[in-house]
Amino acid sequence: MENKHQLIDNAEAKQFQFNLENGIAKIEYIKAKEKIYLTHTEVPQAYEGKGIGSELIRQTLEHIKEQGWTLIPLCPFVAMYIKRHPEWKELVLKGINIG
Repeated sequence: MENKHQLIDNAEAKQFQFNLENGIAKIEYIKAKEKIYLTHTEVPQAYEGKGIGSELIRQTLEHIKEQGWTLIPLCPFVAMYIKRHPEWKELVLKGINIG
């Protein structure tokens, strides 16, 4: 799938983000060893409903897979995305039920 935006791992702010024309779309995270907790997703209001959040999650999951990290999705939006795209469940920590 084509990436319309550049994923940035802003380690200082502890978030993956897209720098958009009018703001930043972001997924906040906590990293602990080989685990990553995605805690909150936010898209500027002007971009809501345009697929930016889904693209941000997809690119973030691709990055997590490349790094070999284990995912703990605490953000409901991320969990819902994984439920709709079960191919990503392999990244989720065993024992966490996405549905």
